[in-house]
Amino acid sequence: MKKSLLFLFMMISSVALAQNPKSQKVKYTTIKQKVCPNQKGFQLVLKAIVSDSRCPEGVTCIWAGEVSAVVSVHKDSKLIEDTTLVFSMKNEEDNKKWFATYLSEKQKKIKSIRVLPYPKEGSKINPEEYYLKIGYLK
Repeated sequence: MKKSLLFLFMMISSVALAQNPKSQKVKYTTIKQKVCPNQKGFQLVLKAIVSDSRCPEGVTCIWAGEVSAVVSVHKDSKLIEDTTLVFSMKNEEDNKKWFATYLSEKQKKIKSIRVLPYPKEGSKINPEEYYLKIGYLK
């Protein structure tokens, strides 16, 4: 009985005292389809969605799909480059590196990049509704 109580006490204390990893604070920035005039430094603009083959919600697909988008880079309101990026699981790290070169210093630890809105079965997305949502560690 004593051994059972000791074992139970050890189990409860190990669970209660187990260290939780610090939760990481993720902040978000969005990249929309319009240029803000007279902005200093780099500015990213979603110029166009070339293709969106993501599997819509409510549908079973063989593969998750991908989004191809043209992103414009402006510096001090002047166009520097247009780049076509493919957003899929296999390109995720390359896309994070590309965005990190143009984002501010506090936004360079990119956690996620999402193209929104996500397609739904039976509805079509208006091209002007698309935007990019970038999550970065605070």
